[in-house]
Amino acid sequence: MQKRYHTLENIIFDAIVYLVMAFVLICCLVPFIYMLAVSFSGTKPLINGEVFLWPKDFTLDSYKQIFTYPNFFKAYGNTFLYAVGGTAIALIMTSLMAYPLSKTFLWGNKFFTKMVVVTMFFSGGLIPNYLLLNSLHLVGTRAAMLMPFAINSFNLIILINFFRSIPNEIEEAALIDGLGYFGILRRIVLPLSTAAIATIGLYYAVFFWNDWFNSLIYLKSDQYPVMMFLRNIVNGTMVIGTGSGSAEKTTIAISVKSAVIITSTVPIIVIYPFLQKFFVKGLTIGGVKG
Repeated sequence: MQKRYHTLENIIFDAIVYLVMAFVLICCLVPFIYMLAVSFSGTKPLINGEVFLWPKDFTLDSYKQIFTYPNFFKAYGNTFLYAVGGTAIALIMTSLMAYPLSKTFLWGNKFFTKMVVVTMFFSGGLIPNYLLLNSLHLVGTRAAMLMPFAINSFNLIILINFFRSIPNEIEEAALIDGLGYFGILRRIVLPLSTAAIATIGLYYAVFFWNDWFNSLIYLKSDQYPVMMFLRNIVNGTMVIGTGSGSAEKTTIAISVKSAVIITSTVPIIVIYPFLQKFFVKGLTIGGVKG
């Protein structure tokens, strides 16, 4: 193990690194803690601007309002469906496309890889995409949130590079033993690619969880995810609160908005620590190399 010398330069460097990390941590935590405090605070302290990082006049009224709203739990259920189902479909489709493209001996490999890269910078546009989904009879169905986003170019490239890092000798030995390529992918490559799968799985899950724009275009109102619920509050298209004055109604809307943000982000925050160790490794190994 290399010995680390405690020189003045090293101490100053470590101090700067810790200060930067602490600053970034504070910048991430303070807004979340503030929204948490707002969601649990009463109306009067919010109107008077007395709430910062600790709730005043503790109350659960904001959460009662969103939990008793008719479509909230249905929207939450739709979000779980899109996040879980969409991530599962995306992982399957991305793996099936990344594995053959990771083989340099495959005819047309360079051409198809370049086509994948092109789609990262150019797309057909919103109207052609809508016309395509409409011609496939997907508009107005939940499949419109699952199928069109099954493969993301960036995630695909990460998985291709990860698959290429697996020694070819392992696959050659499996072929000699009579295992086909689908068997190699299922029994050898995927178990060795847990870090990469967890990385792109987290990317896909966050995308499907946070997406609201595509649901606004392609889905019916009873199929909306919880992010559309939050969007309607922000735009004022959904009536929240029973306050008498405009200031009170605005304050209640802010409190309810914070409650929706908290309830919609907690699942991702809970899941991330279990994937973090795989996330760092998968992003590093599967990254594009120069």
